[in-house]
Amino acid sequence: MDGLSRRLRASLRLKRGRGGSVQGQPGEAAKEPERASEHCLPGLSGGQHFFEYLLVVSLKKQRSGESYEPTITYQFPKRENLLRGQQEEEERLLSAIPLFCFPDGNEWAPLTEYPRETFSFVLTNVDGSRKIGYCRRLLPAGPGPRLPKVYCIISCIGCFGLFSKILDEVEKRHQISMAVIYPFMQGLREAAFPAPGKTVTLKSFIPDSGTEFISLTRPLDSHLEHVDFSSLLECLSFEQILQIFASAVLERRIIFLAEGLSTLSQCIHAAAALLYPFSWAHTYIPVVPESLLATVCCPTPFMVGVQMRFQQEVMESPMEEVLLVNLCEGTFLKSVGDEKDILPPKLQDDILSSLSQGIDGSHTSEKINEHVSGPFVQFFVKTVGHYASHIKRESSGQGHFQERAFCKALTSKAKRRFVKKFVKTQLFSLFIQEAEKSKNPPAGYFQRKILEYEEQKKQKNPRERTVK
Repeated sequence: MDGLSRRLRASLRLKRGRGGSVQGQPGEAAKEPERASEHCLPGLSGGQHFFEYLLVVSLKKQRSGESYEPTITYQFPKRENLLRGQQEEEERLLSAIPLFCFPDGNEWAPLTEYPRETFSFVLTNVDGSRKIGYCRRLLPAGPGPRLPKVYCIISCIGCFGLFSKILDEVEKRHQISMAVIYPFMQGLREAAFPAPGKTVTLKSFIPDSGTEFISLTRPLDSHLEHVDFSSLLECLSFEQILQIFASAVLERRIIFLAEGLSTLSQCIHAAAALLYPFSWAHTYIPVVPESLLATVCCPTPFMVGVQMRFQQEVMESPMEEVLLVNLCEGTFLKSVGDEKDILPPKLQDDILSSLSQGIDGSHTSEKINEHVSGPFVQFFVKTVGHYASHIKRESSGQGHFQERAFCKALTSKAKRRFVKKFVKTQLFSLFIQEAEKSKNPPAGYFQRKILEYEEQKKQKNPRERTVK
């Protein structure tokens, strides 16, 4: 464990020195990642493989002392005939994963009861590509005290809801036999990841139950399929969520504290998702392993989750300006103090007004996601939605963003003051770099909302002239 921790810490130092992002990096160096759709992974139209690995990570007693070390005890598929570079990359990836499956240290003891937890982590490879680990931690069936284990699916696809359902199926089969998991995962591996709005159906045989058909459907609007806002809403008020959003927009340091891995994982994904269509490209660790707690001392922007048991250690760390969020109590333990003044007041009121209308426990998670995300998307539509008309293009098609004219186009002083700060962030820079390369704005959810807003303004202006 100590050797792995040293390699991970060395990796973090290397990347800070180069100005790159830090994402629980298993490699030895990294370049700045290309902009990707939120969170962290490229937009997927369908056709890709569901996953790269299914792993079982168990706790094994170390030879010296009474502590335990997380170890991969099952891997599917086994990779053979890899080139040397591919083999080294796989070894780096697989050596990092156990630490993130058991981020709470090695002081474990056999248990008779343990609530299952579903959480995820993000790993960045040496080439800037990112992978998500979807985890289900549970206590194996059996008599007497025993140690928890983790089922971990490694994928380049960001779709938390879909993989949570897959983990349900894995858990159901694990209660029967590991041998029953293999044909299910083999069938999943051979299936193509469905396009938005489409369904893939898997045929699977379970002893004593017969043949089952499992349907996995992606939402038609896939820009929020990797996130669930429910936990964030349960832990924090709308006003607090707005202040976290404001801090993230200016790329500040944000730490979330919570007891459970599931709460940490879901809340930090939700906070990052509020930035859509922009992508957080700095340090991003949903659950920081104990051996990497020094990350909170990093002087560069980060968004990390820390278990409550390490609260005292975090509070005593030499941190620069930070927003420290206690998800258990719904409070801010530390803040810069200006979080309420970052966003234009009128737009803050618009967001809070929209959030407070028509949401209750009867809504589906998809409806809740849409309800929460919508006002923040509208915020960006109103502040930077005119970006495309301020990109001048050469005959080759290469665009050049006209920053000064873009800012001056805003008639509201409050909006202009905010946007002048926002255009200096890496969030906006990576977004606009992609826009400069593209001859036409991407035909996604954000562009659709921009067109709807422009149409509303056209319909509103003639009425205003008539009244005058």
